[in-house]
Amino acid sequence: MKVVRLKIENFRSIKSAELHFDGHALIVGPNNVGKSTICEALDLVLGPDRISKFPPVEEFDFHNAHYLAPPEVEGDEPTPVPIKIEVVLVDINVEVENRCGQHLEFWHSAEKRLLNEGEVDAANPPLVVSCLRLETEAVYNPEEDEFEAKTCYSRSPNADPGELDKVSKEVKRMFGFLYLRAVRTGSRALSLERGSLLDVILRLRGSRAGLWEKAIERLRNLDIENDATHLQPVLKSIEARLGRYIASDVDGRTTKLHVSQLTREHLRKTMAFFLAMSKDQTPVPFQLVGTGTLNVLVLALLSFIAELKPASVIFAMEEPEIAVPPHTQRRIADYLLHNTTQAFATSHSPYVIERFEPEQTLLLSRGPDSSVTAKKVSDAGGLKGNDFKRFARRGLTECMLGKGAIVVEGLTEFHALPVAARKLEESENALQPLDIAGAAFFDAESEGAMPKFGTFFKALGLKTFSFYDSMPRPPEKKKLFTDAFDVDCEHVYTGFEALVVSEMPLDRVWAFLDDLRTTGDNGNFTIPVMRPSDADLKKLARSALDGSKGAGWAARLFEGSTVAELPPTVTDFLKHVYAAFPKPSDIPVEIAVAASSAKPAGLAAAGTAMPPAAAA
Repeated sequence: MKVVRLKIENFRSIKSAELHFDGHALIVGPNNVGKSTICEALDLVLGPDRISKFPPVEEFDFHNAHYLAPPEVEGDEPTPVPIKIEVVLVDINVEVENRCGQHLEFWHSAEKRLLNEGEVDAANPPLVVSCLRLETEAVYNPEEDEFEAKTCYSRSPNADPGELDKVSKEVKRMFGFLYLRAVRTGSRALSLERGSLLDVILRLRGSRAGLWEKAIERLRNLDIENDATHLQPVLKSIEARLGRYIASDVDGRTTKLHVSQLTREHLRKTMAFFLAMSKDQTPVPFQLVGTGTLNVLVLALLSFIAELKPASVIFAMEEPEIAVPPHTQRRIADYLLHNTTQAFATSHSPYVIERFEPEQTLLLSRGPDSSVTAKKVSDAGGLKGNDFKRFARRGLTECMLGKGAIVVEGLTEFHALPVAARKLEESENALQPLDIAGAAFFDAESEGAMPKFGTFFKALGLKTFSFYDSMPRPPEKKKLFTDAFDVDCEHVYTGFEALVVSEMPLDRVWAFLDDLRTTGDNGNFTIPVMRPSDADLKKLARSALDGSKGAGWAARLFEGSTVAELPPTVTDFLKHVYAAFPKPSDIPVEIAVAASSAKPAGLAAAGTAMPPAAAA
């Protein structure tokens, strides 16, 4: 079974959303955009245990805690505002179809919609397939003063008018939905609490028969006091004092110590799974092993469940990269892609992101009204799948998950410009650091490749900036740059090294070269002891920077410079970038109310033409 559509209203951080899926889905985006909320929404509809807990939802599960609308007429009662989540499932297996046949509808996979009444003639495979539509509604009940939730079939032909048939926990288990939350699931995965992964495995295998009865009987017969004889006088004294107030006709002892309350529910909470990871280590409770080991252990349990239900397993997994090395991240991603019916994953890791195809990767964005939309990375244009995978670990994913992309044509600029940016940030408190703003540098590796990356980032909704060398270009080639970048900076020099040597003070340039020679970092490059003439110094510096792009010498030169010594072309360009991400005003707490109407300070708006000195 697979989820093809998810609708969300008034749930957590999402006011409204309609998302479509085509098999596996990697859900990416900046923090607080709604990735975890989507997984929680799926769990609320498909998970067998979420609705059963009390309460099933709480105040802050409602968007902005808005679960009551003020009355239209003063004095009337407020109106409950519900959470509504709808899921459409296709590829219905035989077991579910036999159980839920009367609730089936038809889904048009090409048009991504349900068929309406009267369209029965259009219900022709393969474009139209049977589907099951489920909806969960959670609401505050003022009379009971509690929150309630239920999951129902959207099509319930045999229900009373205005009512829908409820989806049972037994049916939900047939869906095979499992949700691995970041950090939280691991703490109880191998406990025997209801709904834990180990409990699910035992239930699927039918291995729980007689477990509780036999365990309770053994614990009842366990004589703890026999190993702690010093306790007996204390217990007898307590019994004697108790007898002064309460008469007892029990023969012998009236008190006894047990290791638990000898009930099923208490044993569920107290039984623990122990684990040893090396020869020199005695077994410890599984929660006390390393976080990475715990996450891999949870994955092992999930794979066990997948093998027990090969026909229908839907995984939702938050950030599988937490506390595990890159090779394990890749194995987890590959497992999800190849061993599950459908997987939903959230991630910030390039090692996970690169395993998913661009058409499987959904980039979330949030509107000003808290609506959330998703765009397939493959729909952004500009990049082929091979380019996406090749550059995933080279800054592509960092830019994708941010708000701005600064695209440069080579390694020298990629190393040097961030140094200049940091220098500016340290010297001007009014600038918002680019890391905080979500603007990242990206090396396109060549001037000719820059437009396709700019087009890709711009299509994803990022602000785009370019910085590259001057060269003769026909108008149609130049238009590729101006279309792809919000701020397009073609500086006036034929190379970045020429820019540096021409615009930086020669005293600073010589101090840099002399330091290379003194420290021996110049390698095979010859640097004279005596300072050459200005003309020869420029040639020498240009040759040094040209021949050592990979060594990051330009960045090292910038490191040893003051802001005033940095090339004006570079700093002017960066100021245009900072203008696009103005720093929010700092408002002291004691005057926050008075200053609430003040406008944030910042640089001039971005998108304007570059200064003539820095643009061609």
